[in-house]
Amino acid sequence: MGIANQQNMIRSIPVLPQPYGIRVRLRHGDPFAKLVGADWQKTHWFFTASERDRVLDDMSRKHEYSRIGDAPALVFEKVEKLGESRSF
Repeated sequence: MGIANQQNMIRSIPVLPQPYGIRVRLRHGDPFAKLVGADWQKTHWFFTASERDRVLDDMSRKHEYSRIGDAPALVFEKVEKLGESRSF
C-alpha cells in the first residue's frame, strides 16, 4: 500500500547544543541495583543552566505522596560539557 500523503516534515529540525546535564544514579546498596545493575545511571541534557536547575529542583523534591521517613533513592549530580558550554 502506498503513502496517501507526503511527509510534511521535509526539512530537518536544527539540533541545539545541550551542554548542561543532570546525572541520575542509585545510592550505594540500593536493592533496585539488582534489577538494573550497580553501575546504572541516566543523564538528562538541557540547553541552559537555568532550565537544568529548574528541572533538578523538581526531580529532587520530596514527593507529596512520600511516607514520613522516606529518603530519596536517587543521587542527582549537575554535569556540564565544557566544550559546548564555553562555545556560546
